[in-house]
Order: sequence, then structure tokens, then C-alpha cells
Amino acid sequence: MERVAVAFSGGVDSTTLLKAAVETLGRSAVLALTSVAPSVPRREVEQAKTLAQDMGVQLIELLTDELENPLYLINDANRCYFCKNTLFRDCLTVSRQYGIDHVLYGAILDDLGDVRPGMRAARELHIRGPLAEAQFEKDDVRQLARYWQLNVWDKPASACLASRVARGVKVTAETLSMVERSEDFLHDLGFLQVRVRHHDGHSARIEVNPNDILRVAERAEEIHAFLRGVGYRHISLDLGGYRQGSLNTEPVTERSLS
Repeated sequence: MERVAVAFSGGVDSTTLLKAAVETLGRSAVLALTSVAPSVPRREVEQAKTLAQDMGVQLIELLTDELENPLYLINDANRCYFCKNTLFRDCLTVSRQYGIDHVLYGAILDDLGDVRPGMRAARELHIRGPLAEAQFEKDDVRQLARYWQLNVWDKPASACLASRVARGVKVTAETLSMVERSEDFLHDLGFLQVRVRHHDGHSARIEVNPNDILRVAERAEEIHAFLRGVGYRHISLDLGGYRQGSLNTEPVTERSLS
């Protein structure tokens, strides 16, 4: 490909892809493009900047405007398509300004079995996923990241903040801020894998790893007080624990913290 731009989130998949591009083409032939939007946790942006700097790769922050798209705001099953369509179009625009013909993203084989409307946007815009093309699954990515001593090799899966908002509930900057502040608080308490599912303007459902459920319950009063301060009136703990894409399925039994 000679020169590439990588849609770079700072997660283990895109970080491994960025490192592979640097190892293959050299850092001067690689550009990292990171979305800066209300749907992207700021701590993820900061980590992406640090990772790119450590690799010696130029990083450009893209001020994407998916919140201007009414089709994105209605938050139906195609929300991710409209988000990725906006992101990838911005990536193509910037990459062409730098004379780069190829835009890459960190798709892997595991993604093919999940609900990923964004992959349709990638196909339509000819965005390449070299890890998936090389038949890489998550375990393969983590092993390679560990071999390259990337400190995100065991980083929990992440996703945009809008993925926490139940379908049909309008996505707004305020909603995304509520989710981010709540998750940041839980991260700061030491919970590594956390989702705060936003079901409407006043209800939040907390998901953590199953072995952390009792720890959340032990700090229920503290957590409840903070999320109430954020703006939630009803806060529950999902007894099923964290499940990727759980808002795509029926909710499981919950334990009220309110």
C-alpha cells in the first residue's frame, strides 16, 4: 500500500494495526486519524494520542459531526452506520490531503458475528480491514500486541458512548456526557470493564464483569449518590454482568440500587 491512514481509537485492535503498519511501511508512511466527538470518551482520545506519540506516528484529531445528522440522532439499528459513514468520509478527506490512498480500520473476524452496521459503511467507502483479511481473531490480536509490548494488549473492549444508549432513545450531547461521567467515576473506583446503559432520560443500568458485581453492591450508596448527581433517578445493577452489545438483546434480571 506504500502509505496508509489508520482510523485509530486506541483500542487493542487499532493499536495493533497501527503498529503493524509502522513495522511494515515505516512511521513516516503512516498517519493516525482519531475521532474527537461527544460520543468518544476523552480518556480514550488521550490514550490514543500517547500511543501514537510512543510509536512516532503523526496523529490528527478529526472533529466529526455525527450529532448533526438527524438519522444518527434517532438511534435506530443503523446508528453505527451513520457514525462510521461520517468518520470514514472524514478520514478519506484528510488522507487525500496528505496524498494517501488507503484508509484502514481495526476490524477483526470476531466482528463479523456481531451487529456491526459500521462495517457496511467501510465496504461502501472501500475502507480496508487488514486484520480481518489476515483472519485475525481477538486472541491473535492480543498475542501480537503482547509480543510487540503494547501496553493495551489486555485492554478491555471499548466502544463509543452512543452504544450505551438504548435504541429509540435520542442521542444527545447531554446524554453522552451523563454516560461518560458515570463510567469515568466507576473506572476511577477500579472497575476496568464497565458499561452504564442509558435506557431513558432518568434510568441507568450498570454492567461490570461478573466477579465485580459484589464489589459494586458493596459501594452501592457511593455509586448511587454520584449517578444521582449526574442526573439519573433510577440506577440498577445488571446481575448478568457485562455483555458486549447487550442493548441488542432483551434485558436480563436487574438488582435495584435506588
